[in-house]
Amino acid sequence: MYRTIKFLVALFFITLNSFSQEGIPVYSDYLSDNYYLIFPSMAGASNCDKVRLTSRKQWFDQSDAPQLQTLSYNGRVGEKSGVGAIVFNDVNGYHSQFGFKATYAYHLMFSRDEVDLNQLSFGINAGVNQSQLDETDFQNSGDYDPALGNIVQKASYFNLDIGASYNVLDFSFNAVVKNVLETRQNIYTEYESDNLRKFIVSGGYVFGNADKILWEPSLLYQFVDKTKESALDINMKAYKNLSFGSLWAVLSYRRSFDGAEFSNGGGTNSQKLQYITPVLGFNYKNFMFAYTYSYLLGDIQYDTAGLHQLTLGLNLFCKPVKYDCNCPAIN
Repeated sequence: MYRTIKFLVALFFITLNSFSQEGIPVYSDYLSDNYYLIFPSMAGASNCDKVRLTSRKQWFDQSDAPQLQTLSYNGRVGEKSGVGAIVFNDVNGYHSQFGFKATYAYHLMFSRDEVDLNQLSFGINAGVNQSQLDETDFQNSGDYDPALGNIVQKASYFNLDIGASYNVLDFSFNAVVKNVLETRQNIYTEYESDNLRKFIVSGGYVFGNADKILWEPSLLYQFVDKTKESALDINMKAYKNLSFGSLWAVLSYRRSFDGAEFSNGGGTNSQKLQYITPVLGFNYKNFMFAYTYSYLLGDIQYDTAGLHQLTLGLNLFCKPVKYDCNCPAIN
């Protein structure tokens, strides 16, 4: 019974982050100078073109544990346009999805000169996802069901993300509606919803002394339209500028507003998704490296191994003049 409860709670935790295989799950990748992965309006918003490669793995000691890889590029084209592309591979046991997104962004500058940052951006992703359910190994589990086809089911669908960003001096705000179109993958039949829509907003402010330490508190809120699930990230990021680049660290806390009930032998308790994520990274010239670790909190846990992620980055074609602001995501 206890193992069943653990499975159900773990399933709830996974679902909150990757509901209905709706595309790239919203983890903490954005904190590794990778806001474009969530917000299409950030394509070309920086004064450098950015290449980012991420690899995420959960529960190392568990077979078929969830894992995610992403490769993204975004940059400026001309004075007001930005473009980008994302390729991702998300595997979770028998379920997997592979996808591609192409991005166009438009940037309006309200600055008085080239060094003042006052930029309003709009962006759109057009993407194709292929979801896959591998049933070929089901019969080896000892619970053979003749209703299963012993095949690999695949389904592809098209969708859009639409968002906006506003960066003014040391303040930033981002918003996006993911999976704007209602669409069905036709793999999970009646258990699958047409509505994969998700709303995400974030905001942050950078303060401090650029010669010492910069601090960036920020929030990110996400809401799933169909299930009404929601979660909030509370983040604090610190930067230390050095002669060769910069060192930075993040402490993030995520809490859901929804929970799963379980029996503890003497009654019924409820547990909500909570985890703490420290991130440590550095920039060396035009290169970036970051390590992310997430630790789940709560009485019931599927595994204690945590969630690990590596991020590699490269900045290209950087403008010689930076904006006169504490705005690491832009400068």
